[in-house]
Amino acid sequence: MNVATAAKSERIELRVTTQQKDTFARAAEARGSTMTDFINDAAAIAAEEALANRTAFAVPSGKWAAFVAALDRPAAPKKRLAKLLKKKSILD
Repeated sequence: MNVATAAKSERIELRVTTQQKDTFARAAEARGSTMTDFINDAAAIAAEEALANRTAFAVPSGKWAAFVAALDRPAAPKKRLAKLLKKKSILD
């Protein structure tokens, strides 16, 4: 079950300015959405971006050796990539 179809049982309350509320309402209307759905979607996207941009992350101790081994493993040769990189670029 994905987030869109999952039953929503949690509640979050926000305090916003009148201007913010008006902006959210206009944006939701422009998308043909409710303000709740608009804010929920926008917040979910922002949260995913914030988490994706982390520069530090934790690796469980039981998986550390496999993680390091994967990083240390030499890259396999890619014939098609090598051929592509030998071609003259359209930007040259």
